Amino acid sequence: MKIADVRRTAYSMPLTNPSFPPGPYRFIDREYMIITYRTDPEALAKVVPEPLEITEPVVKYEFIRMPDSTGFGDYTETGQVIPVRFNGQEGGYVHSMYLDDESPIAGGRELWGFPKKYAQPKLKVETDTLVGTLHYGSVLCASATMGYKWVAGDKEKILASLLTPSFLLKIIPDVDATPRICELVRYYLVDVTLKECWVGPGALGLFPHALCNVAALPVLEVLSAVHIKADLTLGLGEVVYDYLKEGA
Repeated sequence: MKIADVRRTAYSMPLTNPSFPPGPYRFIDREYMIITYRTDPEALAKVVPEPLEITEPVVKYEFIRMPDSTGFGDYTETGQVIPVRFNGQEGGYVHSMYLDDESPIAGGRELWGFPKKYAQPKLKVETDTLVGTLHYGSVLCASATMGYKWVAGDKEKILASLLTPSFLLKIIPDVDATPRICELVRYYLVDVTLKECWVGPGALGLFPHALCNVAALPVLEVLSAVHIKADLTLGLGEVVYDYLKEGA
């Protein structure tokens, strides 16, 4: 293979057999259950990197079913998003993500810097209850429940929340294990069609695990629960802060 061919085709690893295709990435019938809860502000301060600012001691715990996504296939994901502010702009810092599909793990980490790890999340309906669970191996690390399609939600408000930016800390090491890339990345969801949104009673339990530490941001009080179904495109990101740049 010629040097020019390497440059032309090198968007992912392995070079000749990448785990995911080039984007954009469209999701059909993407389904969320989001439990918003109050947590310990000191615990938040330990994990949210400057220059992001914590706006309130709140975490959004998300379970997401993705039955139809271009390139990534059919998978389930779960994790924590923290409301933050960057240069006066409100958004969410993606703190943790656990999912059951290698392709979006590779693509998410390599392209955007999503903090993805392999685990076994589930989101399903059990009679009158929407149920989300996260197992890391055989160990239960998170359990969430919500009344199924309890009350219709405010579509304008929920759509506006989907359109706010999210922030990621992208880290790629050099061959000596020092950071070669360490950047704050911002991305948006685009071309969003909100099909359904529901609110209702919710509950969330997080349980300690050495390698799946969602419980490090403890649940002090559940504030709300929302159930969403939408079609959307995951937009590519932009670097908004370079931690390795001189004077940063």
